Amino acid sequence: MKIAALGIALLLVITSCTHGKEQKAETLSIDQAIEKYPDSIELLVKRGQGYMETFEFDLAMSDAAKAFRLDSNKVLVKRFYADVLNNRPERTVEDTYVAQRHYKSLLKTDGKNAELLVALASTFSIQQDFEKAFEYINKALKVDPRCREAYQLKGSIYRALGQTKLMKSSYETAIQQDPKFFEGYLMLGAIYQEENDPLCIEYFTTAYNLRPREVEAKYSLAYAKQHFGREEDAAKMYREMAKDTSDYYSSQAWFQLGHMKQFRFGDLDSAKFFYTKAIRVQPRFVEAYHNLGICYDREGDKTNALRSFGKALKYDPDFELSRKYADSIQFK
Repeated sequence: MKIAALGIALLLVITSCTHGKEQKAETLSIDQAIEKYPDSIELLVKRGQGYMETFEFDLAMSDAAKAFRLDSNKVLVKRFYADVLNNRPERTVEDTYVAQRHYKSLLKTDGKNAELLVALASTFSIQQDFEKAFEYINKALKVDPRCREAYQLKGSIYRALGQTKLMKSSYETAIQQDPKFFEGYLMLGAIYQEENDPLCIEYFTTAYNLRPREVEAKYSLAYAKQHFGREEDAAKMYREMAKDTSDYYSSQAWFQLGHMKQFRFGDLDSAKFFYTKAIRVQPRFVEAYHNLGICYDREGDKTNALRSFGKALKYDPDFELSRKYADSIQFK
């Protein structure tokens, strides 16, 4: 997918000289500019960084690899290449080692770069060498005590170690350093929700206000409101999401509307309606089939109950809840 298609209005003004005469400056999209200047390292890195921001790591890797082939010694290129290798979801063990090597090389001439120190620390974190990771995190914080990325990485390490109190403290410090740290608010919301603390609503609300178009934040906020006694607010948000979001979140919104009707209000007809809506969006929605089966069973419709449980087991043979429920009906 081209960056232009994602609505990123990135325009570059490029002036070149031919035979000593300055050509007229041309305003080009970044894709057009790269087509015209295919060996421009700066353009390749700029576009690749844009791809990273939109999580299109395959495209970012393509630009990084080409820039690296053109000039593997340039600091800009080496850093970008290492960042792509280190951050792409499908990275290999070798990718992490290569990124680590490049970060170390860059630090030889820029040893007080806090961002580089955190990037190097992250490679050790990926390798589960948390002691070494903390060593470089602490070096970064000596350089820049307000480095949000350092606290963020500390939080992720404490999460891996199961140290919830320290994880929470690290993310709290991260959002203090960067009040617009969207992912930090989401993470803190999830932590407090797991602790059954309604304070999660405040963090999810802040995340949603920062990025109102980010569907994950909206769903997280609606879900928190649903489970802490604000069902009307949650239902309103779910209805909006059911109509305006991706298939996954649309089906989840319909499902949660059904869940509230079934388990909070005992309205089985409405619950069945919403579960059916969820299944139309996601035909393999196992939990929706299961809850639909419970509704039918409570209405005394054993045939449709068993049919619904059967559908759930068709799409997930290991879904034991449906298997046990179906068995309880069949052997009565």
